[in-house]
Amino acid sequence: MIITTTSEIANKRIIRTLGLVRGNTVRARHLGRDILAVLRNLVGGEIPEYVKLMAEAREQALDRMIEEARELGANAVICVRFANTEVAAGAAEWMAYGTAVVVE
Repeated sequence: MIITTTSEIANKRIIRTLGLVRGNTVRARHLGRDILAVLRNLVGGEIPEYVKLMAEAREQALDRMIEEARELGANAVICVRFANTEVAAGAAEWMAYGTAVVVE
């Protein structure tokens, strides 16, 4: 499966557009991670516990988008974008979306 943020794929011709595909996940913070984050916040710098949490959420959203594209018969997804939003105190949604296509 080819995944790209561009609307074209070099040396490939799009022969069919299958439509919008998306994948999302909602993740909540973890008390243990929050305690470590508060301590790290006192001294400043990156909070690796949250970096890992957000990276896992993005990957899960991307995996779900790819699965939806496969179910449609796509072999590529173009114009891929990510969006996130806070849905509740301490919980965020990550969404990956793009256009499922068939390329030669």
